[in-house]
Amino acid sequence: MKKITLILTALLLIGWSANGQNILRNIGEKAKQAAERKVGEKVESAVEKAIDKATGKKTDAKGNNSAEKAEADIEEAVSAEVVDFEEIKAKSDFVRGSMVFFEDTFQGEKMGEFPSKWDLLGGSQIEVVTIKGVPAVKFEDVKIQPLMEESEYFPEEFTLEFDVLAQPAEEGSSWDATLDIFFDGENDERIFEIRTSPENHTLNNPGGGYYGINWSWSAKNPRGDYVEGDVISKEVARVFKKNDWNHIAFSFNKRAFKIYLNYERIANIPNMKQPRSWSMEGSSDSNKGIFVRNVVMAKGAVDLYERNVTDYSSAVEKAIAETGKFVTNNILFETGKATLKSESMDEIQKVAEYMKKNPTARFEVQGHTDNQGSDKVNDPLSQQRAEAVVKALEEQGVDPFNLRPVGKGSHEPVADNSTEEGRSKNRRVEFVKK
Repeated sequence: MKKITLILTALLLIGWSANGQNILRNIGEKAKQAAERKVGEKVESAVEKAIDKATGKKTDAKGNNSAEKAEADIEEAVSAEVVDFEEIKAKSDFVRGSMVFFEDTFQGEKMGEFPSKWDLLGGSQIEVVTIKGVPAVKFEDVKIQPLMEESEYFPEEFTLEFDVLAQPAEEGSSWDATLDIFFDGENDERIFEIRTSPENHTLNNPGGGYYGINWSWSAKNPRGDYVEGDVISKEVARVFKKNDWNHIAFSFNKRAFKIYLNYERIANIPNMKQPRSWSMEGSSDSNKGIFVRNVVMAKGAVDLYERNVTDYSSAVEKAIAETGKFVTNNILFETGKATLKSESMDEIQKVAEYMKKNPTARFEVQGHTDNQGSDKVNDPLSQQRAEAVVKALEEQGVDPFNLRPVGKGSHEPVADNSTEEGRSKNRRVEFVKK
């Protein structure tokens, strides 16, 4: 409603033109539609700029009527595509590997120090900082990689995820902040880059640079031949959040390599040489730049498209064989309810196929919540959710005799409940073999 009020107020001031009332009705209706569709800050900013132009002068430098120009500007803003990131995530085929073998949220690290779980490969400066209320590392001309016991640690199936905040340079500045992702190879080929230029260099100003993803890759296929490609920056920028956290994810399955930006797949390479390790190289200025948080590496990957049902439950089987349990954040419920969302059924089917192949195995199905709300609410809710999962498995042909639902409430967190990222990890279902 803020946008509608601003527009109505502005157009009362620009009633000098004969068609002011028509413009008033047109702009008001367009803005109302935008508000109802929750277009958000992009539209609000464009609308307010248009109002500023309209209320400042009757005509611009070229003699155009400012009121009519305001309507055109708002028309463009209202017609802008609305990106529903939750919908993209719900439809994404990305699934984290079933067994996490490296994770760093930078919680508990000393501010201003080099992160303890990382090794220096080049450069000189990286430190743990607090940005937007959460711990992260800021890159200042440095190259690092995870501190692992073995130099080659990626299995033949893995996922890699992290969050990136890329701040724009100050207007008038000439520096670019960058983050390059490398997978090992003979020439340490760069496979992904995020670059920020000064804010006045935009995607709509080709001569002035850009802000966002400069994605290109060069790697070897299994035969040893070089392959390379790129994605148009403007297309990828549709799902890139300026000056906010962006989720980057990679999935490698024997040969297939996929890249995701905020859960939208932006690259699908069908044949790539097996990566064995990775590193990040970044640069910033002293005030603004590139920040990274929530790094996770896990065994398992997005299924190959030709996999059959026999292979479908392999991630569950591998996790149980190695850890005695299968933990998933992909079984989702309606908020405050024990009603399964439809997108949970792929994960339910994966577990059901494993259990039908192992009919004598018995499991405790544990429901876990975050700490939002009281134990009086969360404890029974987690029990009801565990029971709903058991019922869904029974409908898939699993013997319920082998399943015992247990609600754990918020009493066994695996991450920090003070952040949304941590709470999302705590909202999980665990299948613990007994």
